[in-house]
Amino acid sequence: MAADSDPESEVFEITDFTTASEWERFISKVEEVLNDWKLIGVSSKKTPEKGEFTTGIWEEKGCEVLFADFKFFIKHHYFVQESGEKQEKEDEVEGEDTLPVCMQDLLCMSNDFPAIAHCLVRWYGLREFVVVSPAANDAVISESKCNLLLSSVSIALGNTGCQVPVFVQVHQKWRKLYVGECQGPGVRTDFEMVHLRKVPNQYTHLSGLLDIFKAKLGCPLTALPPINIAIRFTYILQDCQQYFWPQQPPDIDALVGGEVGGLEFGKLPFGACEDPISELHLATTWPSMTEGIIVDNDVYSDLDPLQAPQWSVRVRKADNPQCMLGDFVTEFFRLCRRKESTDELLGKSAFEENGKDAADISQALSKLTEPAPVPIHKLSVTGMVSSARKKIRKHRGADESPLNNDVLNTILFFLFPDAKSLDGADTRTGGSSGGIQAESEDYNLYSQLKSAPSDSLTYKLALCLCMVNFYHGGVRGLAHLWQEFVLEMRYRWENNYLISGLNNGPPDLKCCLLHQKLQMLNCCIERKKARDDSKKGNIPNCSSDSALNSTANEPAESEKSKYDVGKSWDSWSDSEEEFFECHSDTEELKDNGQEATRKLSAKEDAKETSALKPDGRLHQSGNLTLLNTGEPLYIPVTQEPAPMTEDLLEEQSEVLAKLGTSAEGAHLRARMQSACLLSDMESFKAANPGCCLEDFVRWYSPRDYVEEEVMDESGNKVIKGELSARMKIPNNMWVEAWETAKPTPARRQRRLFDDTKEAEKVLRYLAIQKPSDLTRHLLPCVIHAALLKVKEEEILEDIPSVKKSIKQIISHASKVLRFPNPEDKKLEDIINQTINVEATIARARSLKAKFGTERCENPDEKEDLEKFVSCLLEQPEVPIIGAGRGAAGMIIHKMFVNTQRLTESSDEIAALAPMDEEPKRSSSSDERKLISGTDFPPPAGREVILRTTVPRPAPYSKTLPHRMYSVLTKDDFRLAGAFSSDTSFF
Repeated sequence: MAADSDPESEVFEITDFTTASEWERFISKVEEVLNDWKLIGVSSKKTPEKGEFTTGIWEEKGCEVLFADFKFFIKHHYFVQESGEKQEKEDEVEGEDTLPVCMQDLLCMSNDFPAIAHCLVRWYGLREFVVVSPAANDAVISESKCNLLLSSVSIALGNTGCQVPVFVQVHQKWRKLYVGECQGPGVRTDFEMVHLRKVPNQYTHLSGLLDIFKAKLGCPLTALPPINIAIRFTYILQDCQQYFWPQQPPDIDALVGGEVGGLEFGKLPFGACEDPISELHLATTWPSMTEGIIVDNDVYSDLDPLQAPQWSVRVRKADNPQCMLGDFVTEFFRLCRRKESTDELLGKSAFEENGKDAADISQALSKLTEPAPVPIHKLSVTGMVSSARKKIRKHRGADESPLNNDVLNTILFFLFPDAKSLDGADTRTGGSSGGIQAESEDYNLYSQLKSAPSDSLTYKLALCLCMVNFYHGGVRGLAHLWQEFVLEMRYRWENNYLISGLNNGPPDLKCCLLHQKLQMLNCCIERKKARDDSKKGNIPNCSSDSALNSTANEPAESEKSKYDVGKSWDSWSDSEEEFFECHSDTEELKDNGQEATRKLSAKEDAKETSALKPDGRLHQSGNLTLLNTGEPLYIPVTQEPAPMTEDLLEEQSEVLAKLGTSAEGAHLRARMQSACLLSDMESFKAANPGCCLEDFVRWYSPRDYVEEEVMDESGNKVIKGELSARMKIPNNMWVEAWETAKPTPARRQRRLFDDTKEAEKVLRYLAIQKPSDLTRHLLPCVIHAALLKVKEEEILEDIPSVKKSIKQIISHASKVLRFPNPEDKKLEDIINQTINVEATIARARSLKAKFGTERCENPDEKEDLEKFVSCLLEQPEVPIIGAGRGAAGMIIHKMFVNTQRLTESSDEIAALAPMDEEPKRSSSSDERKLISGTDFPPPAGREVILRTTVPRPAPYSKTLPHRMYSVLTKDDFRLAGAFSSDTSFF
């Protein structure tokens, strides 16, 4: 009784049935998604055109939905098409009797067997559907859960009135098993599927499939209308590449052979090492037949592929084919990640400066400066440094040299063709490496990629280093060649021999930094050579072209020149090269500050300088005369501005930026920038004794000397001139520099450009480069060369997609290589894109070789074959005109015949060989004759589509469409059926 009186015993559980369950929430969420995607109600669309599913645009969108804690992903797949006005009017007339679009698609024969589409499109011919699949790697395996999901979808479709079919993916994802449903007004279509590993014998032919289809319809045979049949057999050709692959492997020995010589080092390999076409798939199709026209059972078949009305071909590309150009560039790019220095790779370096080794090297390098035992025209430039190289090799050990002498000499003669000349002439430019005109778009590609001209020494060096890395010793061979190259550069500097293969003038900032350094070294050699020649021939020491052209017996004053007399303040103050002039003159200004601050008036200056003799004159400047003396005004011989590379410009810019914005910093910055101006003023004073600042401005910056007509005391018009307003600003730098300048000709001035110092800096820069640094410097040149190579090969094949891809690669590369130190990932993308283009061209050549386009004599037939091959590269599947009787069809038929003969021959040989057990055969020769014909192997895939319209489920029900798709492969059998039912009367 006590227990009965316990109040806790009166508490009981209350179930609230009004609370939504997880199942109801899932259904509600599915309905919400269908509403958001506007899939509610009747949709009317025009009938798709033939083949439109393959060539058209498919889009998809999706979202996640939870069923309790289980995550599903809902995805909407739909074909994008414009609505047709005619179709819309027809739908308005038909009204409620119109079947859902899904049921109309079941009977549409315009897009059977699409080349590229979702598997449900191929199985059911749908243009729009929704798929509910487990997220991640989950799977719905139990039958009860599958039925729960399908019932949830059915309820959501009924509640929303959605006529788009919804599928649920069940079992493991690799099986691609889907069940689904589509609902319309009074009709429903159920989508069912069977997937088997082992195929029952009665389902391997058309007769057995027809029996399944009829049994599923459940319609009496007397009321069953004719069944429409579409059949496709797919045959795979795998053994054709060994007979039709034209690519030959590179001949490594020919790279240094006497009959080819060093010119091979300027070429890049190209093509695939293996056939990039792994398989050729032939599809023979019987598009629309009725039951009773053909026979296909386990005893006999009318389905001869040669008699099929439609043939189509697709090619299967080899996965990541090995391409020679791609390997060439990739191996070179991998050096960017190496950490070793040249010393670590080769041992003691030729560039060391301390210890016993340095003494040996110094003796070797001193040998370069000794008088030659024979005249220079009897010995090549490369031969002159052989004694130094022998000492280096002796130190390293002959057996340890990564490059043998033949390869090394061949490369050096390729890089320095002037070494074979009979004299040490001024050889600035080498021969074009690829026959590219200097004005052409391909030649000027270097400015976009920041590499080097295709006929330059830097470009050739990049190709040689790339080839040495790939064929001759790897990174150690590359380090060896670079060491020899630097020795050649030092020899040319010390002996005043210009470097061949480099353009005239200062460093080109559009090129890579290494090319700029070599151009800088060439400028140093040119200045040094000009200075030495002026000493020997008594020519004024200047670097202008006019002075270099002067003869020893004729003074420079009478020499005619192309000197630019319009060199103004704006021309140098706005220029990057002249904006950062050398520091040495600034230091000189600081050291001589006391003397530089002495100011003279224009008249006193004229009196002191008028007694001096003119020196360093170039030629008279027209009819101009000096304002104070009336003597003719002469243009002086001046120093050329110092050439600068981009790293020096950046360094100078940082120095100037550190001066700050204070008045003192701005003044010091202006003094540093006025070194060239001061030099020109001193030259002008030496050439024009008695001149004044106004005279200098009239020549140097005419815009800063303003002239105007005025009336004199007699009333006559006279021209009066004066300095511009900016020249009259107190403490003007021009005035200060003019008062500081001494009358000194250019040959006696301190050099604006110290060629000795700059040359040693360049040589030191070259000597300390690691292989990884060198690779990053020259990678733009290698990419440049690779792009030129693919463009050259593409011209031979004329592939539109490749042309477009090359333009995209150039655009991408120009953005990436424009900045220093680009990311490795972006560089890899450029290289991979180039490899893809190379593989595409290799596929085109493989297909042309297989289809014999070059051997075809008939022009019309050749044109058709070339168009066919081009379509194979561009399209996923290409129909063959004339099927088996067309030109391409006959070639493919011959391929299969040859392959069958080889297969039968190998089978006969295998049968004669003693074996423990008899080899298994997929099918006998008799079966081949009955099923697939003697010329073709058994089909790798058999696809059959059956369609009809019958009332279901009862004879008095509405007549609705039905469809069943079957595919049979070696290890897979699938049936996908779509069966409709009348839900109003059944």
